[in-house]
Amino acid sequence: MKISEAQTVVDDWIKKYGVRYFNELTNTAILMEEVGEVARIMARKYGEQSLKPSDSKNELSDELADVFFVLTCIANQTGVNLEAAFLKNIEKKTNRDKDRHKSNGKLN
Repeated sequence: MKISEAQTVVDDWIKKYGVRYFNELTNTAILMEEVGEVARIMARKYGEQSLKPSDSKNELSDELADVFFVLTCIANQTGVNLEAAFLKNIEKKTNRDKDRHKSNGKLN
């Protein structure tokens, strides 16, 4: 699925099941909540924190999908074409960093 198609899927879902988009501020707060859930999994699965019994039901893939969904909502309601923005961002990173990481001794 292309990112632009995902934006359409999210918009259709909101119109069919969500009634309307939450306002931008609310969606930003929800995005932070979802990113926090990703961070919790990362700290416990890949970091040094131990799992709690309540953490066993949390799946990284589901939480990342939640982040993507809310991020897509914010893009839709603010008129951002995520696919175009992502391609522009990759070009920026490539131009800026094409040699930077290869010459970083910390990464070798």
